[in-house]
Amino acid sequence: MKGKVTVIRKGPITVHSYVAPPDGLEVTTQLIETPKRIIAIDGQYALEYADEVVAYARELGKPIDRLIVTHAHPDHFLGAERFGAPVFALPETIAAIASMDDMTDPSGRRVPVEAVMPTQKVVVGTDLIDGIPFSFEHLRGGETADTLIVALPEHRVLIAQGLVSNRVHLWLADRDFAGWRANIDKLVNRRYDTILPGHGEPTDRSVWNELRDYLDKAEGFADADPETYKAKMVERFPDYGGVALLDLASSRHPHPTR
Repeated sequence: MKGKVTVIRKGPITVHSYVAPPDGLEVTTQLIETPKRIIAIDGQYALEYADEVVAYARELGKPIDRLIVTHAHPDHFLGAERFGAPVFALPETIAAIASMDDMTDPSGRRVPVEAVMPTQKVVVGTDLIDGIPFSFEHLRGGETADTLIVALPEHRVLIAQGLVSNRVHLWLADRDFAGWRANIDKLVNRRYDTILPGHGEPTDRSVWNELRDYLDKAEGFADADPETYKAKMVERFPDYGGVALLDLASSRHPHPTR
C-alpha cells in the first residue's frame, strides 16, 4: 500500500483514516466502521489511491454503505465511482459538481463528471446509521463556499475534512480568511477530541491554534506574487506537506495588478 492508514477505535465504531501519498495531494478518506457497515467520507483524487482505499475496506469484511462527498473540490471526489456505493453530498455541492466539465486524475486518466455525480442529498441534522448518531452540518465560506462536516457526538469525533488540514498546506484560492476563522470559532469550544482532516493524519484539539497561526501567516503574504507567497509559506512551515496545493491554488487566484 502506498497510502497510510491510521486506525482509531472508539467503542462500537472504528475509524480507518487513509492518507494518500504526496502525488495524491495527501487527501484523506475516512472509513467509519460501524457494527455492520462502512461509511466512507471523501473519495480521493488519484484513481489509484481510491482503489487502495476500496481494497482496504473490503478486507474489513463489511459493505461500503455510502460515500459522502464533503465539498466540490475534485481532489475529494474524483475517485467516487470506484467505491461502488451511493454518493451523498449537500445540494449545493451536487449543483457545483454538475456545473463542471470532465476531468483527469493526476495520472491523466479521464474522469467523466457524470461518473462521479452524487445522487443522494445529505440532510442537515442528526441521523442514526447502524444505531450510531451521525451529525451533519453545513458550513459556509473558508476553503470553499459550501462544506459539509460530519460528527459522531457520542464518540467525540469530528470529521472536519475541508475545514482542517493537519500539517498540510491549506487550499486558499478564495482567500476567504474571515470565513475560515468564523468556522473555526463555531467549533473550537465543542467537545471533540478526535479531529479528522481532509488532508493529513488524524489530530486533536491542538489543530485549531495551528490553523489560526497558518491563516494569520498566509493572510500576511496574501498580496505577494505566487512565487513569493509559496516561498514564504514553505519557509514558515518547512515540515508541511501538500506544497503542490500552493501552486494549484495560486493558479486559480488572480494576482492583483500592481
